[in-house]
Amino acid sequence: MGLIDQSVLESSVSFPGWRNVVMQSLAERLSEPSDFPCLFSLKSFSRKLIKFAFVEDLSEASLDALAEDLYEFVALSKGWDGNVSTAHPLIVAFSLEATEGCTSLEAYHALGWRILQTLHERDRVAWPEGIPRDPHNAYWSWCFGGMQLFVNMSAPAYTRRKSRNLGPHFMFVVNPRERFDVVAGNDATGHRLREVVRERIDTYDNYPYSHQLGHYQSGEIEWWQYSLSDVNEERYDKCPFHVKEEA
Repeated sequence: MGLIDQSVLESSVSFPGWRNVVMQSLAERLSEPSDFPCLFSLKSFSRKLIKFAFVEDLSEASLDALAEDLYEFVALSKGWDGNVSTAHPLIVAFSLEATEGCTSLEAYHALGWRILQTLHERDRVAWPEGIPRDPHNAYWSWCFGGMQLFVNMSAPAYTRRKSRNLGPHFMFVVNPRERFDVVAGNDATGHRLREVVRERIDTYDNYPYSHQLGHYQSGEIEWWQYSLSDVNEERYDKCPFHVKEEA
């Protein structure tokens, strides 16, 4: 099907019911006035910049289609002009059928990492030179189509971190990782913006933000930020993702 524009999704009545539920859930959280912590998400939603990919099930055909959607998103992102007002985030939404059996946050995260692994196995582009292959190394990030991507896993099983619960469906919120270097880089302005967002997280969640929310340019662990725990505690788990051997 290809990526769907937010404006098309909002105006069309031709999409199955669960897709409308996804749209309504996002609208409840991101429509102005909103105290949702991520200012970038609020602006993107108000400007109708969000792109959508919907996954009906976890069949080979559906995962093949999702991989093609990601290639389309990477191609779109490569043409970005550096202006925040033209940056398109991607939301990948999974049907309840696709996540059947997931009740705990751990189950959603395990599924999310399995999907990222499966997509990586389908990737026709080699892992980028200079990007570590071990998720526990500094400056690692998940890559697809030759581009570093940041994947926020949002799930209905989050109870404390409401900002990571976007409704009844499991979702990936995907952005090119380097976009954050522009939006909130390693300078005084960028650090202040991150402080503001984290203050907003504390308020919105009514729970202190996770200190796993680090800064890529400082060499802090990225993969923990993809799948945050619901409580503030030290983490010692190992990332299940591994880079495939090149042929």
